[in-house]
Amino acid sequence: MQLLFESLFNGVAIGSVLLMAALGLAIVFGLMGVINLAHGELIMLGAYTTYVVQLIFKLPVLQPVYNAYVLVALPLAFIVSGVVGILLERTVIRRLYGNPLETLLATWGVSLILQQFVRSVPLAHAAGLILALVLGFGLPVILPQRLFDGAKARFVRAGSWAVSALAGVLLAGGLASQISRIARATSRNVDVTAPKWMRGGMEWMDITFPVPRLVIIVITIVAVVGVTWFLNKSVWGMRIRAVTQNRAMSDCLGIPTQTVDVLTFGIGSGLAGVAGVAVSLLGSVGPNVGGSYIVGCFMVVVLGGVGNLLGTVLASFAIGWLTDLIGAGRLLTMWPDMPSPLAAAVEFFATTSMAQVMVFALIVVFLQFRPAGLFPQKGRMVEA
Repeated sequence: MQLLFESLFNGVAIGSVLLMAALGLAIVFGLMGVINLAHGELIMLGAYTTYVVQLIFKLPVLQPVYNAYVLVALPLAFIVSGVVGILLERTVIRRLYGNPLETLLATWGVSLILQQFVRSVPLAHAAGLILALVLGFGLPVILPQRLFDGAKARFVRAGSWAVSALAGVLLAGGLASQISRIARATSRNVDVTAPKWMRGGMEWMDITFPVPRLVIIVITIVAVVGVTWFLNKSVWGMRIRAVTQNRAMSDCLGIPTQTVDVLTFGIGSGLAGVAGVAVSLLGSVGPNVGGSYIVGCFMVVVLGGVGNLLGTVLASFAIGWLTDLIGAGRLLTMWPDMPSPLAAAVEFFATTSMAQVMVFALIVVFLQFRPAGLFPQKGRMVEA
């Protein structure tokens, strides 16, 4: 029984990380039909945002509140990845709606650009650029809308971008002068140190539950509940679902479809940034960290049923539990009388990487019988 509880917890922990990574993709790919291969790099940006926030909190001024840097990194990672996702949608994706192959190739190119950007640009300069983008897109939303009416709108927008650029330059200069470690380019992995309250583990029934994984599970639950409430209860959530089901009719009814596209892509990308915070707390962060999750994210979305959040949740936990059950060799321990041929096969796949191969092979077989996933789309969703 203890081994079963331990296996279930590890499966939930692995599934939570995978769910956090796939939740944003479930919105972008499931609701918008956009194959975004740069989703993994948005996770990477969230992880690097956590690293930069951690270094900033190591400054003497913020040292007393260092243990709270994760609470600051979560919304900042959402904003950073969300803004980059909005920029991607407005410059590339918007011109490719309805062309999945072109979208796939374009976002793959963007992913390579983002990886090389992280390798080549000093993190202090990258932080300044991101701040300029965040302010540039955010000021028109924050400032009174009357400033953007009439002939003066062009000058107000130009002024807001000038202020944003100046703030980015000042931030980059300040970081470069005070924190030398983020002033130089880094092509190697960096490590994020968990705060004191996230270290160690909790004991229950002779089972140790690592605190970082418990925190990630809580963050995942909050994210899933928040996304579910937003899509089903909020005004913009209902608009998103309306545009998803019938774009032409929604446009005729006065729903701003282009704004809905931007909002949907921004939320999906922001959730990828939150997943990056979770990823940074589990291991090293590098330019290729997003590539480790992108295939699993697509598998989760396809297995659960495109556009179905419940299916995404169940598929994430199922993949996480099977990965732990096979990869850690627990299946052999729980079933000691397993037939020899089957035991040899399970032992062959009893590593993390080979367990993922086995799980993906099982998913491929499952999709032969249910190609639409666990919860296929119904009604207008199929026709859209």
